Amino acid sequence: MNNVRRRVGFRRTPARLQDWILKLGIRSLLKFMSAKSVEQFIRMLKESPSGAVFNPWWQVDKENDVGRNAPGIRRKQLRAYLRKRLDKARLVVIGEALGYRGGHFSGIPMTSERILLEKKKDAGIEPNDVFSGIAPRRTSKSQKCRDGFSEPTATIVWSTLLKLAPPPEQFVLWNAFPWHSFDPRAGLLSNRTPTQAERCAGISVLKAFLDLFPCDEFVALGRVAAEQLEELDVSAHYVRHPASGGAKLFREQIARVANKLI
Repeated sequence: MNNVRRRVGFRRTPARLQDWILKLGIRSLLKFMSAKSVEQFIRMLKESPSGAVFNPWWQVDKENDVGRNAPGIRRKQLRAYLRKRLDKARLVVIGEALGYRGGHFSGIPMTSERILLEKKKDAGIEPNDVFSGIAPRRTSKSQKCRDGFSEPTATIVWSTLLKLAPPPEQFVLWNAFPWHSFDPRAGLLSNRTPTQAERCAGISVLKAFLDLFPCDEFVALGRVAAEQLEELDVSAHYVRHPASGGAKLFREQIARVANKLI
């Protein structure tokens, strides 16, 4: 009887109000599904390869992290970053791998702690460009780097994209190899190119990421990213990596891609 009354009551509701209620329900459902897909993706990142690979979202860097809660902070920041761009991103930029000056401590690809700590305002980058709704935090010990780690590639990529007109939620950065590959002889505060076997281990994560963000344009930042995207039959613009003197060419090439979105 109660169910009948509810149905009859809904029929008596004005048509415009019914439409609004239905749309609200659909939006809530889509929002719930999107949030669930992000959580599933973050859990997928737990399965990182063994060896000289650091997983910032599920492992503690005992030498350099502020404490055991560091992976949780990085997961929270990654979650906020991804959710900000769900159903809005139009441009995907894929790099090679996380770096120790970037995602190792921020939890976000091509994003340094100094960006999150408002230390890159002079480059036109605000923490709110990366994510909103939570307070940004560093996870490295201040003794290791007083102002937080800074990554030149991160600064160049963010500052360039923000100047090219698309709002920050319309572009999303990720890596072909999602974790941090380091040199075992130099320790965790180092970078190295992931091996072929490691790249194979990361291909399923890259595919899941691309399923999460089906965008208009894809950019491969360097050779490794280009090869991984080709492996997945994704047509991407090859753009010069900004490191090692490539900043000028990177800016010119990425501008041509971004102009297609205007």
